Amino acid sequence: MSTAIGNTGLAYARLWHLVDARGQVLGRVSTRIATTLMGKHKPIFDPAADCGDYVVVINARDIYVSGKKAEQKMYYRHSGYPGGLKEIPFARLLERNPSEIIRKAVKGMLPKNRLQNPRLTRLLIFPDDKHPYAENITKIYDTKVPLPCVPIE
Repeated sequence: MSTAIGNTGLAYARLWHLVDARGQVLGRVSTRIATTLMGKHKPIFDPAADCGDYVVVINARDIYVSGKKAEQKMYYRHSGYPGGLKEIPFARLLERNPSEIIRKAVKGMLPKNRLQNPRLTRLLIFPDDKHPYAENITKIYDTKVPLPCVPIE
C-alpha cells in the first residue's frame, strides 16, 4: 500500500483559524471551535483520524453567557480524597482564568477518546486581542451571534 497522499495533500494541511469571542455566546462559539478541531468541516473527515485545524481564540475575557448562568453556573473538580470536592463560580473563574472557561466548554464537546488531548493542544486561547500567531492565521470566523436586545421603555 502506498503512503503517498497525492492530490488530497492540501486537504490534510492544518489551517489556522481566528475566533474573536467578544460578545459571543459561550456554547455557540464552543461548538464551532470543537467542529474545527475535529476537522468535520473538511471533505476528508474521518472520526478515527486527527485531521482538524488550529484554532486561536482572542478576547476570551469578553465571552457572553445567556440567562442567569453568569451568577449560577459552577465548575467542579475533585481531588480524589474524601471531602475533596472543589467548586468555583463562573464569575470568579472569568476574572481569574477566562481561557479555562472556553477550554472546558470545548473539551466537553469533543469525543472522549485518545484524540481529545491532541485536539485540545491545537486550541490556543488568549484573554485579550494580543497573540503571537498573527502571521499563521489563514481564516477568520466572522459569525457574530447578536446579543439579545432589551426593549427600551
